[in-house]
Amino acid sequence: MFGNFDINYLIFGILPYAVLAVALIGTIARYERDPFTWKSSSSQLLRRKQLMWGSVLFHVGIIVLFFGHLIGLFTPIWVLDTLGISYGFKQWVAVILGGTAGLAAFVGASMLLHRRLFDPRIRLNSSYADIGILAILWLQIVIGMGTIILTLEHMDGGKMVLFMTWSQSVMTLQLNAWAEVVNVHWLYKAHIVLGMVIVALFPFTRLVHMLSIPIRYVTLRPGYQIVRSRRARPLEERRRAFDEVEARKGPSAKTTPAE
Repeated sequence: MFGNFDINYLIFGILPYAVLAVALIGTIARYERDPFTWKSSSSQLLRRKQLMWGSVLFHVGIIVLFFGHLIGLFTPIWVLDTLGISYGFKQWVAVILGGTAGLAAFVGASMLLHRRLFDPRIRLNSSYADIGILAILWLQIVIGMGTIILTLEHMDGGKMVLFMTWSQSVMTLQLNAWAEVVNVHWLYKAHIVLGMVIVALFPFTRLVHMLSIPIRYVTLRPGYQIVRSRRARPLEERRRAFDEVEARKGPSAKTTPAE
């Protein structure tokens, strides 16, 4: 019955749909049931300097990588042909841009992971999910940088077209999409599998905060900020009480309030 079964069919043909279902349903359920956990849980107050450098490098790098993969994988091949963009040129753009962004993300993720693991206060205030998802992202970046080395051996864009075809076939519900990536290098396969793991874990970690775009803050916030001093109100109350006492004493009493 299972003599002709290929594990590649399960991983690259069936698993993507299970992952997408978990990500979609899990994200909606978390937003509906636990909206107050929908946050990045910043540890900035515990140690700011290393966080700022690591966070900026990581977020800039990972955002470029995310949209680079999104555009690179899901742009229809006929669009490239229509615009006259050669596959080799697109491959070089992906290598240069992805390599630069990947290096920035690697340095940033390493700083953030070191901070989580070796700062006692931050380690104490970090959950297993916080450390785990950061470690997985770090590993994914390392594997992604490794695939760049493999890509330099075939800059004609042939492998890129395979991954584009696989990604777009999955989204168009073509169950034979798995055949496109059967014979690629195991490092590419590991990159794809770990990417699916990250997508599946998305609703259950702090990664959900990437969906929270502060549009209301930009468009609806007032043009001023209200600042209330903790000391102002007690002073005002004491001065008011002092004035009431002075009023009872009459105009002859002359004293000054104690500050």
